[in-house]
Amino acid sequence: MTAKTLDTLVSESVSGRAVLVRSDLNVPLDGSTITDDGRVRASIPVIKKLAEAGAKVIVMAHLGRPKGEADHKYSLKPAADRLRELSGINVALADDVTGESAQALAAELADGDVLILENVRFDARETSKDAAERESLAAEFKALTGENGAYVDDAFGAVHRKHASVFDIAAILPSYQGDLVATEVSVLKKLTEDTERPYVVVLGGSKVSDKLAVIDNLIGKADKLLVGGGMAFTFLKSQGHAVGSSLLEEDQLETVQGYLDRAAAEGTEIVLPTDIVVASKFGADAESEVRAAADLEGGAFGSTGLGLDIGPDTTAAFAKEIADAKTVFWNGPMGVFEIEAFAGGTKGVAQALADSAAFSVVGGGDSAAAVRALGFDESNFGHISTGGGASLEYLEGKELPGLTALEGK
Repeated sequence: MTAKTLDTLVSESVSGRAVLVRSDLNVPLDGSTITDDGRVRASIPVIKKLAEAGAKVIVMAHLGRPKGEADHKYSLKPAADRLRELSGINVALADDVTGESAQALAAELADGDVLILENVRFDARETSKDAAERESLAAEFKALTGENGAYVDDAFGAVHRKHASVFDIAAILPSYQGDLVATEVSVLKKLTEDTERPYVVVLGGSKVSDKLAVIDNLIGKADKLLVGGGMAFTFLKSQGHAVGSSLLEEDQLETVQGYLDRAAAEGTEIVLPTDIVVASKFGADAESEVRAAADLEGGAFGSTGLGLDIGPDTTAAFAKEIADAKTVFWNGPMGVFEIEAFAGGTKGVAQALADSAAFSVVGGGDSAAAVRALGFDESNFGHISTGGGASLEYLEGKELPGLTALEGK
């Protein structure tokens, strides 16, 4: 069964109807300041489309990981303010999830107005493993819509969660796939079905354990896996190289060696760094030098050296692999890009993707933040995902509850 689209809902006429929209407003904050508003911007088109069609839009979203109770530092107020500023729409923010404030503001909505409920994770039922608890919250969400309500899921970044605002609500309201979710699914299908080759996957970030399942599923499917970031040191250590004080997951060495052996047998080349930017410590004022990956402890910092970026030779090699590819997926920075001295690898990969004629996907989370933080024009990339963990789980071949709910499974 195929999910119904937002255009189907709009064609049925939404004027005067209350529509619950699950959006992704999970933005990074420094205090109350948004450091990357990409997810807010990505959420606006669907909210605006419904508002302009005359719907009373009620937005559900989360931010961070509050422990099932109200916590001011996780309030959606910064995201609501930014959405109001960017969209020009009349946007109100409830003081609670489904309580008195939410009920009163929902009842007062005029056609074309937008109400954002406070962080849905302030209610412990949102993430409960008890289906009955989640269903009771979903019923309260539905009650906010009154008669003839509808539900639109436009938060791809949450579709891998069996949560009340993602999964359970879809069972009790007419449900539709938002444009952002539809685009993400279409893009990810290009990475998993009839993918144009050569297919190159660039993986970075701190922990290899976060990427084990996706590596496992891509071996034999991708032509090359380029490994950078902190996760590269577990691969280098598995090959017998000393890695100093660099990030290392000792408990994954055997698994990683198994992947290297399997990849060689199944026609996927795992390309590891040949040089590393090694620092005296973690910090903007750290001394650093470039060392061969096979001799990280041979320099000025010895066994205390900390690898914080791929080196220039590796960056150039990765860029060449990207230039030769027809399809590229990138997830995870190559180093600590927030510090200028250790941003070279991430900048180099981003530039290679921007210059490439390949179908390119930047896989959400830190990679998307890096692209924006480093000043790249987003239009130079095939697609910048808002998915993060959901994108990885899709590439792992997992069933995503939010998608199956929309399909009526």
